[in-house]
Amino acid sequence: MLGYLTVSPSTTDSRLLALAQSFRTTLRHAVYLSRSMDSDGELTTMQMSTLSMAAEEPLRVSRVAANLGVRVPSATEQIIKLEQAGLVIRRPDPTDSRAVLVQLTGPGRDAWTAASTRRNERVAALLDQLDDDERATLAAALPVIEKLTSTA
Repeated sequence: MLGYLTVSPSTTDSRLLALAQSFRTTLRHAVYLSRSMDSDGELTTMQMSTLSMAAEEPLRVSRVAANLGVRVPSATEQIIKLEQAGLVIRRPDPTDSRAVLVQLTGPGRDAWTAASTRRNERVAALLDQLDDDERATLAAALPVIEKLTSTA
């Protein structure tokens, strides 16, 4: 088991399963949309995701790997590329000598901020296509989506 809650499909309400399928499909499409937003950028989607994670606070390489859904060596490879570009630094974790923390540099924060601004502008253009009621519905759903995604 990978730390996910396991539920027997036979005991789950069919309406709940249909909602789960719809939610998963929508999340997948949201990931596709997010990935396409920086297709013209210099950094890969995985590298941008790594910068986003490290923007909040220094992060262990193992946590970066888990969040990206890759193994530690793959995450390390991406982090090394970012480090070579001067966007992150790796340093020992002061609480665990075996662990390494990834932290943004000044240029890394600038790159992340620029990409985030560009993405926000692109999403704002999409949101501009919605009417006021649709935007209000989306805004009301965000705390629920955050609750579901922060416990995963």
